[in-house]
Amino acid sequence: MNFTETLWSIFVVFVFLSYLVVLYQIVADLFRDHELSGGAKAVWFIGLVFLPVLVGVIYLVARGRSMALRQMARAQASAAETEDYVRQVAAPQSRTERIADAKRLLDDGAITPEEFERLKAEALS
Repeated sequence: MNFTETLWSIFVVFVFLSYLVVLYQIVADLFRDHELSGGAKAVWFIGLVFLPVLVGVIYLVARGRSMALRQMARAQASAAETEDYVRQVAAPQSRTERIADAKRLLDDGAITPEEFERLKAEALS
């Protein structure tokens, strides 16, 4: 195999993998779209099975903008959920909770009474 054939093979594999990624994105968007009826989803899917390249291009032209908007909305919702989780986990404890945690550590023997008093003073300050 010469250099030109190798480059051509690499290009063909790249185009084919790109096509598969686009096809996956179309099918995923198709089934995630709550505004599209089941019959319309079936028609799009059957079209993708029998004429995948043509129907894929038509789908991207006809629904590409809304596809991008749905993807952005999912990303924003995911980011908001992550921020809420981080706020919930990293939220500062109240004074009472910090003293109760320190008391639990003292009762378990993990800290000394002096350390408990220091933690209690920090919580109250």
